[in-house]
Amino acid sequence: MTYLVKPKLHHPELPKNKLGFTHRDYEGTVSTLCAGCGHDSISSAIIQAFFELDVPPHRVAKLSGIGCSSKTPTYFLGNSHGFNSVHGRMPSVVTGANLANRDLIYLGVSGDGDSASIGLGQFAHSMRRGVNMVYIVENNGVYGLTKGQFSATADKGSKSKRGALNNDEPIDMVMLALELGASFVARGFSGDKTQLVPLIEAAVRHQGPAFIDVISPCVAFNNHAGSTKSYDFVREHNEAVNRLDFMPAHTEITTDYAPGTVQEVVQHDGSVLRLRKLHQDYDPGDKLVAIDFLQRSKAAGEIVTGLLYLRPDADDLHQMLNTVEVPLNQLGEKELVPGAAALERFNATLR
Repeated sequence: MTYLVKPKLHHPELPKNKLGFTHRDYEGTVSTLCAGCGHDSISSAIIQAFFELDVPPHRVAKLSGIGCSSKTPTYFLGNSHGFNSVHGRMPSVVTGANLANRDLIYLGVSGDGDSASIGLGQFAHSMRRGVNMVYIVENNGVYGLTKGQFSATADKGSKSKRGALNNDEPIDMVMLALELGASFVARGFSGDKTQLVPLIEAAVRHQGPAFIDVISPCVAFNNHAGSTKSYDFVREHNEAVNRLDFMPAHTEITTDYAPGTVQEVVQHDGSVLRLRKLHQDYDPGDKLVAIDFLQRSKAAGEIVTGLLYLRPDADDLHQMLNTVEVPLNQLGEKELVPGAAALERFNATLR
């Protein structure tokens, strides 16, 4: 239970990262989610990613809305900043926090109900405004906290645990993110941490809005025959376009792959994404290719995973607004009240 604090004892031989932290330093409280829930696997992947990236936990701000997915920040990065907002409003809270303090790493965790229904407008504006954040949707296609009704991402024709069919067209969060201007778009599967961990690592190091849609089966209400979000269905229909290796800037870059099978992309901070292409003709730098591939795969009944689109030189909200390098919450009276002459010069630029 979340009120039970994990023991803070550390075995002296636990693996440590470059900061001297162990996995335990990136964990949170005990999970109260159902045993086998895909969300717990995502939490584990987040812990692994931040451990490997050598990120001090206090440099992370984790935010969420309402739902099973939005409970999960309690279960990882217990020593980071945290804010649990109201239903669907996480993106606007992240936007304000990011503008106030650009020095933090912002991680927004949401669900398909939280982001694809009541929070759809907020999701859209956080993408189009270029908020520098990692936005993870833990997508199970149901409202788990209210006993398994279809969510807006449930596939048309899928069957509920009680046998009802969904007749509504689904909202594809990945397609929306592509259309709205996200500069890093990926889809993962909670049952495949080998793929998911480097996707999260790359998203954290990306400058700009990074969106990851993670198919995360609900073992209580959406893991049965007829569900398109179950463990078995995703494993049988998963079509990975690439496998990702992530190398931080301080890591020596080497490769031993055959020519033509690997594509390396350098990000703004010098870190490198090495894409091991499973589809030789797939180009993650071409948005039109990504959209076309996703549409064709959907028609074929396939669930595409991997890094789907990347624009490594994208601007973020601070660059577009031309804010100062110093975080706004650190500005003093001298900078905030520069005087009448400075105000007049600014007003002159607007005439």
